[in-house]
Amino acid sequence: MLDKVLIANRGEIALRILRACKELGIKTVAVHSKADRELMHVRLADEAVCIGPASSAQSYLNIPALISAAEVTDSSAIHPGYGFLSENANFAEQVERSGFTFIGPRAETIRLMGDKVSAIEAMKKAGVPTVPGSDGPLGDDEAASLAAGVRVGYPVIIKAAAGGGGRGMRVVHSEDQLLEAISITQNEAQAAFGDGTVYMEKFLEKPRHVEVQVLADGQGNAIHLYDRDCSLQRRHQKVLEEAPAPGLDPKARADVLEACRQACIEINYRGAGTFEFLYEDGKFFFIEMNTRVQVEHPVTEMVTGVDIVKEQLRIASGLPLSIRQEDVKLNGHAFECRINAEDSRTFMPSPGKVTLYHSPGGLGVRMDSHLYTGYTVPPHYDSLIGKLITWGADREIALTRMRNALDELLVEGIKTNIDLQKDLVRDSQFRQGGVNIHYLEKKLAG
Repeated sequence: MLDKVLIANRGEIALRILRACKELGIKTVAVHSKADRELMHVRLADEAVCIGPASSAQSYLNIPALISAAEVTDSSAIHPGYGFLSENANFAEQVERSGFTFIGPRAETIRLMGDKVSAIEAMKKAGVPTVPGSDGPLGDDEAASLAAGVRVGYPVIIKAAAGGGGRGMRVVHSEDQLLEAISITQNEAQAAFGDGTVYMEKFLEKPRHVEVQVLADGQGNAIHLYDRDCSLQRRHQKVLEEAPAPGLDPKARADVLEACRQACIEINYRGAGTFEFLYEDGKFFFIEMNTRVQVEHPVTEMVTGVDIVKEQLRIASGLPLSIRQEDVKLNGHAFECRINAEDSRTFMPSPGKVTLYHSPGGLGVRMDSHLYTGYTVPPHYDSLIGKLITWGADREIALTRMRNALDELLVEGIKTNIDLQKDLVRDSQFRQGGVNIHYLEKKLAG
């Protein structure tokens, strides 16, 4: 087992990783910016190192500072969490070259799946269903691009190969808009990601966002932990998630779960990962793979009983998976509401001092948060301040518990999106299950 892990992140995920390390008897090192001295995991870690000013670029994205912190504390491994450098192949490579274990996939795997074009090609070879689209990137051949548009069928969407988080995308409804859209997206992609490569996919009108959680040990063993529905999104950012995804076609679901498991073996995947799909008319279409632990991993943990972060740590220690596919059983239903420090109506960030914090409780209720009364939410980072998770024997029980837990949750001194979440879990369409990715945007606009 690993001896000491440096947690290269902040907030609730840093605290989540610390707790998993403590359960396994692993020593912990917290790194923090000058703005984050009062974070809960910094207080609880065995050691803490300040790695720079408040700016992410000078702290949590500062590779030399992170590796230096690992060196001075004699850490054996680095856990990147999610966001920041978690899917940065260069970081993973430098961590390993410096003699530390990167708790995640190999650098070459991150590169493969980080480029949307190469990821789609890899998935096609592995038998994972993909969205119809261009065969590779779109270049300067205008005739070829126009031909691709005709073959795929309008509407289409132009995407940056190096994009993510909803950036670098443009929907095209007719042929006369295509070439200009390609040019604009290429320029945006170059400016945002340093890579102007773009590709084309069929634009699905009313899809759901369904994803498959996997674990693989890089030793030929891989399992899936079933699926999640993450369709409630605003500006491509997830707001509320659930597991398992309701109302899926049973055969299509079984086929895609096994395809994802096999794909992990095919690409020699190591660690936790998530295959993201659009689901429409009973069919799955692969869009990307996240090569890290995800924000919404708790709902999967609640319905499978598998501790995903502990499995990450075990795999990074060189151990094989502790569970087999036949051991993974679905039990009940779970929801996760993302709690953000932002106004429920305007979505403007609301940093500041938390004057009162009360976490809900009761059977089937879990709160993953770094908040405490007196903590000051800084203005420099993502607005996520917690995740409220509920479990029930069925979907309705889990949803009832979520409604009650949201009523119990108190965060005063700053604005939060708790009122929005209360509205969503009482929404009649959402309660029926199976809303598409456009539902929340239309609800907010309406």
